[in-house]
Amino acid sequence: MSPSASLLLRATELIGHPVVTLDGGEDIAEVKDVVYGTAEAELLGFTLNRRGFWGRRMKKVLAWDRVAALGAHAVMIATAGDLDDDDDALVQEVKGSRHRNVIGSEVITDSGQRLGEVTDVVILVADEPEVVGYEIGGSEILTPRAGGHVFIPLPETLAVSGEALMVPAAVNDFVSDDLAGFGASVEQFREHLRSTA
Repeated sequence: MSPSASLLLRATELIGHPVVTLDGGEDIAEVKDVVYGTAEAELLGFTLNRRGFWGRRMKKVLAWDRVAALGAHAVMIATAGDLDDDDDALVQEVKGSRHRNVIGSEVITDSGQRLGEVTDVVILVADEPEVVGYEIGGSEILTPRAGGHVFIPLPETLAVSGEALMVPAAVNDFVSDDLAGFGASVEQFREHLRSTA
């Protein structure tokens, strides 16, 4: 599926989504936080809460590669066994100290231009869900209106330098202020990078 033909979601929209099993339709948890690894520039998984009014944080987490399907209203997994305990190696990878929340990180181009700070991560929901962009704010270059936010597409691989997320300078030509039409910007940006490589 192409980005323009698929569902695009902000990562924060997934918070509070129920986690449902496909084998029994059981609502077993809800998304507490989305874990993003800046070292890999990809989603690693979700921390979870128990369902219900008094739902508390669960010790189990859901690794991204265990997600069977992701929609606008729920996260689906094959069975309840796809949630992992705290001592599992997969969980340690998700919760390891080398991963941090990307929200608030500075985005700069490879030419040294500061674009702004990440306010959200954009996920393409397709056969293989992937991170395709950032919502950013605080940029005098891209968002001249006070408080404005825009979406920038990401290349298929992303460089991380210290606390900053580095993107190609060409991204300036593919900025969008509309999430609904953002998929086309992602396609065009990546095609541009491939043609100039």
